[in-house]
Amino acid sequence: MTQNDEHFLRKAIALAATARQGGNPPFGSLLVGPDGAVLAEEHNTVLTDNDISAHPEQKLARWAARELDPVTAAATTMYTSCQPCTMCTGAIDRSGLGRIVFALSTEQLTTLKPATSQPLVRLEGPALFDEARVPVEGYYR
Repeated sequence: MTQNDEHFLRKAIALAATARQGGNPPFGSLLVGPDGAVLAEEHNTVLTDNDISAHPEQKLARWAARELDPVTAAATTMYTSCQPCTMCTGAIDRSGLGRIVFALSTEQLTTLKPATSQPLVRLEGPALFDEARVPVEGYYR
């Protein structure tokens, strides 16, 4: 961890505070280019946008996929106040970003949240392999 990493993590934490002040969950992120310039920054707007996907990491990954060429995206670093969730990790992976630096781990975040009894989504499958593979076969070559 470099001093620059700590500097940008502090900015992400400040963005998390902005989200909370605005009535949203306290998460913030920024994307830094290969030259060290801040390319974009976001904070969580899940509640004010009434959008369950309005996580800052998700918004930045989508921005990068639209606005950056693959070489530049691969040379970026996302700084985020908390380890990205599974949804955001998938978006980050598909956007081609090069590096993620986070402040709180998921484990640490869990210790700061009250226990919930929210049910996990029940997954059933795999099923119908021979049928499901037809539209996919050959696409990833």
